[in-house]
Amino acid sequence: MKHDISSGPGLCCPPLIDILNAPGIWVEPPNIRRGGESGVLRIDLGGLTFYKKQQVGHVYRSLIHPFGYPTVAREAKALRAAESLGVATPTLLHSHIHKRDGEWRAVMLTAALDGHVSLEDFYAQGLHKSVGSDLHHRILKAYGCVLARLNLGRWQHGCLYLKHVFVDFSESDIKVALLDLEKARKRFTAKQAARHDLRQVKRRSGWSGEEWEAFCSGYSYVFGAPVERLL
Repeated sequence: MKHDISSGPGLCCPPLIDILNAPGIWVEPPNIRRGGESGVLRIDLGGLTFYKKQQVGHVYRSLIHPFGYPTVAREAKALRAAESLGVATPTLLHSHIHKRDGEWRAVMLTAALDGHVSLEDFYAQGLHKSVGSDLHHRILKAYGCVLARLNLGRWQHGCLYLKHVFVDFSESDIKVALLDLEKARKRFTAKQAARHDLRQVKRRSGWSGEEWEAFCSGYSYVFGAPVERLL
């Protein structure tokens, strides 16, 4: 059983087969969980950077797939849904799923986010101090706007750590992208998606009161409801 998904709007990159066969460096060594292995390779080719996720027997279970299905399939679906909602993510170039000797195997290829830095590194490098509180708050407000767009579409990210939020503040129009949508799923209501993700953000951000308020102002503006009510 095979499923192929491939796209590359606006990207001028080497042939897909060359990228898939190119050697890479493990940025996330294969780890054993979900009954299998999953790891991510960084590939530099033709002056561009790509990330290839490889999985063997790494599955999730649901009512539709009670016996398990590769998490790559769920992540690829979430990436396409995010794009349709106007939420920036790494561009999905290719996804392929098949079974060999009774075991699921999957690969997913995405393009790197040029010019972005994770919020985790933003704080670790002290950039929040060097850019000043005004720009810092505008970055958090932009993050709130982006997450609200995802949740309004009834999609829940499900794994919101600072390392999964990437920002580009080199221009006045701040760009925010969300990574690692492996645990993302669609909820019955936007409020369910919002409540789950907002609780994670509040618990894991480590922000001060003013910083949390900056994030909430962007979120509430797009979602159309106060964050306190959603929580």
